[in-house]
Amino acid sequence: MLYMVIEHFRPGKIKELYKRFDEKGRMMPESVNYVNSWIDENVEICYQVMESPSEKELNDWISHWDDLVDFEIIPVITSAEARAKVFQSEPR
Repeated sequence: MLYMVIEHFRPGKIKELYKRFDEKGRMMPESVNYVNSWIDENVEICYQVMESPSEKELNDWISHWDDLVDFEIIPVITSAEARAKVFQSEPR
């Protein structure tokens, strides 16, 4: 399953966040896969796509960061999957 993870960096915590990342990496369970991420120009919000069997594994990862970041988790599907979902209900 794919998830859009929106990370809101807590004020004054961004340097601590990057320092922890440099020292410890992402600290993800083996079952979680980082796909890609983008950060707004103000370096306050990160938009990240993650792949995970369930939200439980994502929550295990989040537990390493939730003192520095507020997380929003949104299950997503690809555009191709969305198109197939839309047209599968149409009669042929």
